[in-house]
Amino acid sequence: MKRYLSLAVAATVSTAALLSAGAASASSFAIRSGQSAEGLGMAYAGAASGGIGLGSMAWNPATITMFPGRNSQWNFTYLKAFGDYQPTSVTRLGSPVGPPTTALGGSPLGTGDLGGDGAFIPASYSAWQLSDRFWVGLTTGAPYGLRSKAENTYHAGQVYGRSAKVRSINVAPTIGYQVNDWLAIGAAFQIQYLKANLKNATGIGPAAPNQILDGDTIDYGFRVGATLTPMKGTSIGVAYRSSIRQTLEGTLRTPLGVLPIKANLNLPDSVVVGLSQEINDRWQAHLGVEWTNWSRFRRIPIVSELTGAPVTSLNFVYDDSWYFSGGLEYKYSDALTLRAGAAYELSAVNDTNRTVFISDNDRLWLSAGASYQVTDKLKLDLGYTYIHVTKASVNYTGAHPQQGPIFYQAEAKPYIHIVSAGLTYRWDDPARPIPAQQPLVVKY
Repeated sequence: MKRYLSLAVAATVSTAALLSAGAASASSFAIRSGQSAEGLGMAYAGAASGGIGLGSMAWNPATITMFPGRNSQWNFTYLKAFGDYQPTSVTRLGSPVGPPTTALGGSPLGTGDLGGDGAFIPASYSAWQLSDRFWVGLTTGAPYGLRSKAENTYHAGQVYGRSAKVRSINVAPTIGYQVNDWLAIGAAFQIQYLKANLKNATGIGPAAPNQILDGDTIDYGFRVGATLTPMKGTSIGVAYRSSIRQTLEGTLRTPLGVLPIKANLNLPDSVVVGLSQEINDRWQAHLGVEWTNWSRFRRIPIVSELTGAPVTSLNFVYDDSWYFSGGLEYKYSDALTLRAGAAYELSAVNDTNRTVFISDNDRLWLSAGASYQVTDKLKLDLGYTYIHVTKASVNYTGAHPQQGPIFYQAEAKPYIHIVSAGLTYRWDDPARPIPAQQPLVVKY
């Protein structure tokens, strides 16, 4: 029995702890849902073309030129995800035909709900027009993050992950320039803080101690984009978000002691394209496509800062992801605008590389929302999205990139609820705007 337990202790730090059905609303551990309430109500269709208001700046910095005057927006989003991995076969030690872990003190239980109490996600935007052609602004948000903890802290797959917290804060000073009446360009400098705390059990028993990876970092990237207005009522946007090489530094705590470590995380770059089209004075239509280069986020060595030698690794083997969205807006009155949208996402995660704390898979978004113009300076936004995630399975059966001595299979049926509220305020007098070339596609 001691021999079997020593095999379990040899299990490496679980990369699964970075990824969670408990918080991520986009592929892997990216967070799309926290960017804006207005965008959430339309599944972020037309984000790159200015279709979701000031929140478009998080995708395409050139959209800052679509908002005359001096404006600020604050968004508050609550996300509650549900995912529960239940074993689909006997969990075994050493091989697919090895002894059942239950005979050695292991648990037959699944994870229970991974989502916990959910998470709040803030985001804010400011856009200040300095002249008829030049804008400056600032965006803040959390493009990556999760909070995940198995309801059953003693479960069959605990050597592959017990709990995780990943937090990010992204602050991006932004500039935009209206080149002429059909072209605008923009750029943003990203300052991104990332903190991760990952826990996995070092054995199969209920009293097995944790192995804890903890670290943080501040690193930098950029966004660039352009908007085109080929005709009145039509806006096309395209933008690129750079990869950010996060140099995580911290500690690896094991039952044997504490080791200073570092790891280089190459977070993915992405390209997004959007189209917004006025149909008439009441209706607008929006489309969006986004590609994210998750395949660059792969096997990541965890290196000792004392010796420079790898001590373990975070083994991701991802595919690229795609996100397709469409939405409609209806101006019910001068004050009230209604919207709805749908999207489908092809996940970076599949049945070969999925981990015990990421019940991620291809997903369908169904969204609805509304805006109310309280005064000529103040607007309120509400958005809601239900995300149906395709049934997800984990297969630690020998070929998994994180495979340890425990052979474990389980299945989850995840889903996510998201609600968001936003407030937009215009600081200057809308009746006396700065002279400018007004955008030909105007948000209500």
